Amino acid sequence: MGFKTAAPDRYGLLKEFARENRKNATLAEHVLWDELRENELGARFLRQHIIGDFIVDFVALEVGLIIEVDGAYHSERQQEEDDERRTRE
Repeated sequence: MGFKTAAPDRYGLLKEFARENRKNATLAEHVLWDELRENELGARFLRQHIIGDFIVDFVALEVGLIIEVDGAYHSERQQEEDDERRTRE
C-alpha cells in the first residue's frame, strides 16, 4: 500500500491528537472497536491512525479499508466542508 505518514513537523501534534481521540472515544467508536480489535474479520485494524495529515478512526492497512465513525459534529457546516475536502484527498 502507498500510505504515508505526516510530515515530521506535524506528526508529533497529530500523534497527540490521536492519543486524545483514543482516550475520549465515543460510544459508537467503543462498540465498533470491540468488534474490530480481535481480528475476527480477518484483517488487523488500527484505531486513530495517522495517514498523511489525517487521523482516521479505524484502518486495515493490508486491505486498504478506512472506517470513519461520524458523530453529530459532522453535520456542522465547517465540518461538512472539511469532510468533503478530506474525501476528495
